[in-house]
Amino acid sequence: MARIIGGIGTSHVPTLGLAYDRKRQQDPAWAPLFDGYLPVAEWLARKKPDVLVFFYNDHANSFFFDCYPTFALGVSPTFEMADEGAGRRPLPDIRGNPALAAHMADSLVNDEFDMAMFQDRPLDHGCNSPLGLMWPHEPEWPGAILPIAINVLQYPLPTAARCYKLGQAVRRAIESFPEDLSVVVVGTGGLSHQIHGERTGFNNLAWDDEFLRLFVDQPQELTALRHADFIRRGGAESVEVIMWLAMRGALDERIRCVHQNQYLATTTNMAVAIYESQEAA
Repeated sequence: MARIIGGIGTSHVPTLGLAYDRKRQQDPAWAPLFDGYLPVAEWLARKKPDVLVFFYNDHANSFFFDCYPTFALGVSPTFEMADEGAGRRPLPDIRGNPALAAHMADSLVNDEFDMAMFQDRPLDHGCNSPLGLMWPHEPEWPGAILPIAINVLQYPLPTAARCYKLGQAVRRAIESFPEDLSVVVVGTGGLSHQIHGERTGFNNLAWDDEFLRLFVDQPQELTALRHADFIRRGGAESVEVIMWLAMRGALDERIRCVHQNQYLATTTNMAVAIYESQEAA
């Protein structure tokens, strides 16, 4: 039986990948960020997951506003990295797991989640900017990815509660898959930031700390919030954290945070955290 062995929450700011590709890990301005990902890479190296289930959003690189799905599941045997206008990042393609993806598609639809399925669509910075910091990839990645794209761009967005329930359904799908696989679930986006309008540059570190606390201890308080609540507290783009709540729904009811790092260097309070079951501890 497949099993979930933990979760990772991470920002997906595109400058993460840009700074990484330019080998700025030791720059004083970037070191506090990259140092925060070293324990994540070490944790994954110890746990050796077979698959990362990635809740992310596409930034109109593979999906477009003429047909933008609420939830979409990647079922390809391999995934490319997107060229977002400045050339493709120097990362290899990554394997998918079509058998798990097909099982998950069937399980989710029968669990009343009407998923879109996609193949041959590259993964943009919503996925690849943190992925390269967490997993070694030369000459190839150590495992497979199962990407689940969530609409956080085009109205109407799914609610925080709906994303949490999606995570619970993903957990049921994984645990009913007969193959012996270890899986880590990843939620991306956030934390507080706004990159347009009168509040451009807005951050709220106190709310970010509160969000991370509630995420572990009282996720139901977060799932009760409306999009406007997230926007008011964390800025317009901070609504991305509903993808963290999809990851939280896939984890055990009682979890503990074993690593956490935040760094506000540009417009976004960039964060990364690792979560394990309290029982596993």
